[in-house]
This record gives sequence, structure tokens and C-alpha cells, in this order.
Amino acid sequence: MTEKKVWTLKSVAKELGVSNATVSNAFNRPDQLSAKKRDEILASCQKLGYSGPNKAAQSLRKGLFNIVALVLPDSVEYMITDPVASDFVKGVSSVLEKSKVNLLLFSGVSDNINAVADFVDGFICYGSPRNSALIEQLKNTPKKVVTADFDIDRKASVGINNEQAAFEIASLAIKSPEDDVAILGLRLLDSDLTCRVYDLPQIHAQSSISHQRLHGYQKAIEQFGVNLRNDRVWNIPQSSHHFAQIAVREALHSMPRPNVLLCMSDVIALAAMKEINALGLKIPDDIRVVGFDGIGEALRATPTLTTVHQNSAEKGIKAAELFIERATNSATIPYHIEHGESC
Repeated sequence: MTEKKVWTLKSVAKELGVSNATVSNAFNRPDQLSAKKRDEILASCQKLGYSGPNKAAQSLRKGLFNIVALVLPDSVEYMITDPVASDFVKGVSSVLEKSKVNLLLFSGVSDNINAVADFVDGFICYGSPRNSALIEQLKNTPKKVVTADFDIDRKASVGINNEQAAFEIASLAIKSPEDDVAILGLRLLDSDLTCRVYDLPQIHAQSSISHQRLHGYQKAIEQFGVNLRNDRVWNIPQSSHHFAQIAVREALHSMPRPNVLLCMSDVIALAAMKEINALGLKIPDDIRVVGFDGIGEALRATPTLTTVHQNSAEKGIKAAELFIERATNSATIPYHIEHGESC
């Protein structure tokens, strides 16, 4: 069996009796040739089975790949099922596709962004990665970096005012100093366990949207003069029904039972509402519930969920625009309160 010849630009030019530049121009600079000459070169290349100069080599020479790595906070498998993350990815994609830039999804539990750094133009990082080592790598990479929902002092970031939004939503749920409040937090700890949080680690508020939201809840709790019991804050490792259900059941069987649930995502809040209904309790008469995110399911729930609506698709669009424009500024996306029937 005859081995198929591997053609290069140089060998093709020799075969056709033209210069290397002529073959290169046929593929990359058609204005440098007559239409007839270019058509002849391309037709001959097709017969030889030559598809053009090596794109990878060209990209390495130019230092431009038209690929952006989107660093997710958690595994790709988990994040593509999360409705908030999915909307963000859609927003990013809508901008990059118009600019003919490809998107590479990169897991936030991976070890090293340097595994792809040499083949991408930069990084859009959505949320603080589960593997904290990636944060230092993102700080130090010479490539362009845009962050969303957290800041690493790279001068380009996008997000909402999580602390203020959390304060506003908690202020709607809390009615008096006699309320018994429970906080169903999301990734307050670097742990895969659903558990009560008694002592929070000292984490800079800007590094985690969960801690920003917690600060907002605490401000509202203090303003209303509520005594937050030291066993009424939960860590939920993922915004999923399974993990939320564990925390919700613990909270609802605590004595005295909380009558206000401040949930750091709509998925958590919806799990809470399902468990409350299963116990035969009434929302909001017995227990008031608020969420965070504004996903479609929250608006279709019975009763409808009072929540913070953040436009995740718009956030993704803005993050991609900051990257394309090579901007060095931060951008704040507006949010609004969806006034449902759950509080």
C-alpha cells in the first residue's frame, strides 16, 4: 500500500512551478493574484489534497488563535446543567461568534490553566474557580483576563452588586425582631459537604459572591434587630436540588422551626418550597422564602418566588465585549427584585 504524500506549502509550490508566496497568497491574500490565477492554484491544490498553510503554525507565529477559554467555577458537567451558568455561556457565545472567535470551556476543578494558555488569546472567568490555585494563575498569566462575579485586580470585571441585592431581598422577607431566620448558603465553605456553618473562614468579600450575599443578609438581619442563631447558616456545595434538600430538611426540623429562609439561589429556594409544602405548611403564612437569580422556574412556581433577578445572559455579553475590546474597566450589571408570593 502506497503511503499518501503529505504536502507542504513548499513542496506544493515546487510541484506547481510557482513561488511559495504565490501559493500562500492564493489562500491568505487573494487580492495579490488575479482571479484566474488564484482559481488555478486552488484547483491544483485540491487535486493534490493540500488544504492550505498550517493554521496552527500561523497562529503560533502571529500569537493570535481566535480562541477564548471560559473558565467555569466548577466542573463542566455540573455547570452546563445550571440554568444561571447556561445563560451566561449563551451571552458570551453570542458575542464571540459574531467576532469569529471560538469558545473553549475549561473546568474550574482543573489543575492548571497553562495547559491551554499557549493556544488561546485569553480567559473569561465566570465565578471563583473551585480550585483556588487557578486564581493565582489567572492573576499572573500574561494573557487577557476578564472576570465575572469576582475580581482579581486585573482591571476588567463584570457583575452585579450582590451585597446590596441580598440586603434588599432579605429586607422583604424579615418582618420583625421576633422572626427566626435561616440562611441556606451556597459554597460558603471550601467543602463538598452540606453542613451547618458555625465559623466562617476569613475570606475577602470581593473574592466570593456567596460571601457578598451573606454580608447583605447580615446587614438586613442587624437592621431588623433579629438574633441569628449560631446554628442557622448552612453550606450547600452545589446549587442542586439534591444538596439543597439535605440542608432544607435539617432547617425545617430545627427547633424552633425558622419562619424565614434566605436562599442563595433559586434552585435552593425551590427545593425549600417543595419540602415546606410536603410538611403541610403554608407559604408565606408559616414560612417566608426568598431566592436569588431569577430563573424561569421561579416565576412559574406555586406560589411564585420572590427573588433577585440578575440577567446572566447580559452579564455574559458584557464580559465578552470587555474581552473583545481589551477593556480595563469594570462593569456593573443592573438587577431587579421579582416580587412573588413567597414572602
